[in-house]
Amino acid sequence: QVQLTESGGGLVPVGNSLRLSCVSSRNTFSNNGVGWFRQAPGKEREFVAAISWNGGSTEYLDSVKGRFTISRDRVKHIVYLQMDSLNYEDTAVYYCASSRSAAATRATNMYRYWGQGTQVTVAS
Repeated sequence: QVQLTESGGGLVPVGNSLRLSCVSSRNTFSNNGVGWFRQAPGKEREFVAAISWNGGSTEYLDSVKGRFTISRDRVKHIVYLQMDSLNYEDTAVYYCASSRSAAATRATNMYRYWGQGTQVTVAS
């Protein structure tokens, strides 16, 4: 069973930054796209960002474009989500997931393995 572990969440003031990390228990990242999703209280899980297997292609939710950056270290098998200029609407549990595809995809049903999530809270 593959396990994905997110870290880096926390409580931050509006306008600050956080960097989330996603590590796999086994190397499932080498040939797979990886995505970040989030779920706020009372809302459905939504796509945030995705990166292709080699980092050559990325996708972003419109509301995070220019503020969030997804990247990957293929040697260390870690995928990052750098989040800058955080605002209240970014408060959510953030999940990483490994795709069945090598591409960067927004489609939730393309993702096979999911982490347990890390809480991000943006407050005044």
